Amino acid sequence: MAFEHITFEKKNGIATVTLNRPDKLNAWTRIMEREVRSAMEDADSDEAVRVIILTGAGRGFCAGADMDILSGIEDGSQKREPGAVQGTTAYNVAIRADFQTQYSYFPSLSKPVIGAINGPAAGLGMVISLYCDIRFASREAIFMTAFAKRGLIAEHGISWMLPRLIGHSAALDLLLSSRKVTAEEALRLGLVNQVYDADALMPAVNAYAADLAQNVSPRSMAVMKRQVYNAEFQTLNEAVAVGNEEMIKSFASEDFKEGVAHFLEKRPARFTGR
Repeated sequence: MAFEHITFEKKNGIATVTLNRPDKLNAWTRIMEREVRSAMEDADSDEAVRVIILTGAGRGFCAGADMDILSGIEDGSQKREPGAVQGTTAYNVAIRADFQTQYSYFPSLSKPVIGAINGPAAGLGMVISLYCDIRFASREAIFMTAFAKRGLIAEHGISWMLPRLIGHSAALDLLLSSRKVTAEEALRLGLVNQVYDADALMPAVNAYAADLAQNVSPRSMAVMKRQVYNAEFQTLNEAVAVGNEEMIKSFASEDFKEGVAHFLEKRPARFTGR
């Protein structure tokens, strides 16, 4: 499939989605939105893919919504597409409706999504980065909510996600001030998992992804990811009950048998995801 605003590669169990408008710091467009979702769903449905990486081309991750889109909304020449607002009717009853809106679908993917934040992530670009499961950043990365300085509000669920990552007060600081946050501060806040020199970012991300793809049960990753996100809506008792039920299912899986076998036989794992 040909893409206009992204590139998409699958290799050695890793799918890499790259926002590809480097001359615009990968500013987000309607085309990019459709292409990213198409690539993500393709990777999620491909049994050969174990991990997904999302990054940006050039010196930016994503500078936010393209200003042509914002200008079009302001003068009324562009309208939000159907499904653009939260509360969209779920299209898959097996997945929480919360994780099926315009940008909140990353948690519904069964594969881990690693954000390789290689440069500025502002506004909508920051929102997209937060929906990644794990974030590694270049020292050149800058995070900025930007909304308040555009006369906007906390869009697309960032008011839900950001406090869960860095806490209530810190989230309000970043939202209200729209100030720039360096990669080092983002690490201190818990906004990112690790920070690397610019030229070391993608090697580190690929090495981490390769370890997951080669040495970890894809079934375990899918179940754990679902548990963690669903637990945000559960009591402790409910989370314990789900964990107990999933453990019983795990004992009957091929990956559990392989997990024991490769450990005892001291050989590389050959997980199937079943």
